Amino acid sequence: MAKADILIVGGGTGGAAAAMMACALGHSVILTEETDWIGGQLTSQIVPPDEHPWIERFGCTRRYRAYRTQVRDFYRSHTFLKARHRMNPELNPGSGWVSKLCHEPRVGLAVLNQMLHPFLQTGQLQILLRRKPHSADVQGDLVRSVRFLNLETGDFESYEGKFVLDATELGDLLPMTGTEYVVGAESKSETCEPNAVDGPAEWDNVQGITWCFALGHDHKGERKIEKPEQYDKWKSWQPPFWPGPLLGFQVLHAHTGIIRELPLYGRKPGDWYALFPYRQIIDPQYFENGDRMDPVTVVNWPQNDYFEGTIMDVDPMPSGDFVPEGFEIPGAMGPVSASRLNDAKQLSLSLLYWLQNDAPRHDDATGSYPGVYARPDITGTADGFAKYPYIREARRIVAQYVVKEQDVAAYTNPGKDRAPSFEDSVGIGSYRIDLHPSTNGANTIDTSTLPFELPMRSLIPVRAKNLIPACKNIGVTHITNGCYRLHPVEWNIGESAAAIASIAINKDVPIQSLSENSDTVAEVQQLLESQGVELRWPALKAI
Repeated sequence: MAKADILIVGGGTGGAAAAMMACALGHSVILTEETDWIGGQLTSQIVPPDEHPWIERFGCTRRYRAYRTQVRDFYRSHTFLKARHRMNPELNPGSGWVSKLCHEPRVGLAVLNQMLHPFLQTGQLQILLRRKPHSADVQGDLVRSVRFLNLETGDFESYEGKFVLDATELGDLLPMTGTEYVVGAESKSETCEPNAVDGPAEWDNVQGITWCFALGHDHKGERKIEKPEQYDKWKSWQPPFWPGPLLGFQVLHAHTGIIRELPLYGRKPGDWYALFPYRQIIDPQYFENGDRMDPVTVVNWPQNDYFEGTIMDVDPMPSGDFVPEGFEIPGAMGPVSASRLNDAKQLSLSLLYWLQNDAPRHDDATGSYPGVYARPDITGTADGFAKYPYIREARRIVAQYVVKEQDVAAYTNPGKDRAPSFEDSVGIGSYRIDLHPSTNGANTIDTSTLPFELPMRSLIPVRAKNLIPACKNIGVTHITNGCYRLHPVEWNIGESAAAIASIAINKDVPIQSLSENSDTVAEVQQLLESQGVELRWPALKAI
């Protein structure tokens, strides 16, 4: 059985960041990943980074800033950028406006591999791709090892770490290890959050997933897809809170009740935004050879949010050496989750077919948009769809402290420019509470927050002594997951989890003993600051 100081299960945004921190602190690391690309949201899920307005100056870790810098440097060194764009210190190669840095997932993958390469060279780091966690060996409150299914061979493999970081997209290790966790939406009687559910907690109230795809547009109409199996279903499907069929350009704003149009391209008065330029990752106008390029965007739209049912805790836990049929499907370890993942992809395929054949245009041209097409070269897949669905909400640990809506919301902290501070802060973040439609029929929740902190106690389970969450599975609620789930915060969570594990290894103590002692909390914070992790927001009113 292979062993390391730290076993990181899940090579997404948080897992990759955790590996960088753990290796930099001198530890041996095994990093496993279910797909064949590390990076998660940034790469295998092809989601351009969602960031806050101050990201170019402050509000993220030093390594996250280095990632952003190296992405821009990659374009400057390896593409034919026009001079005026090459010289722009805030280069946005896709010109999308969801982020100040909309870039291709393959570039993100190259940069992440480059950042981790020095540790691979020395043998300090092992990256094991196409490994899906299957079960765990737990003795008392300690996770001794994790067993994986090798998705290439169907064989089982076990790996051991002194500390185990759960960086899986769905918090897979929590049920496998018997770690206390929450899934779905908490009750208002439990959390006192203004937007929590009024009745009992709802385990199946989980944000929908999206199977994103890369969409090019060449205006020729020569690359149409065949009609998807479920197209007739999705073409006519209308959620109860939607103004028309889901495959349409109209959406209902949840809080104002205003119906808004989301055209593919240019906007008219009253339109909210245009879909194609919002997450555009290739803008031919930026490149000297742009006349040979097509514009490309990422389709992560309201129209392909899948929220018919959750994929968590709907199948029995695997046991023994049983290899389920279709084990190569990402995330699928049982028939219900596999079926719903298939439905999510069918919805996205149906959206593409609808755009090519049936979508109404918003310009003077007739017909639909036959020139749009999927881009497999962007995604590293055969069909142009992401290797893994975009996961917004995971299982969440029962933590020593659970961050609630009133800790971060602007409307519960009137007159302030920052959320209330935590003495044990191990990072910062900023994003709206942005909850997409949920799998039990709840509509969008989208409300304002203040720049917030990440309390160390939200990374510490109430009981498990050597298991630490390292992505979206920290101690937050269904509501606050909506602002702690984005790229810079998940990266920060990964780095902080690794730093906590490092000090616990060096002291040979369980993680709870660190969070419960002000001196060791200060030691963790000093280590994080020395590694470039920002713990407090500046006074924003003066900016």
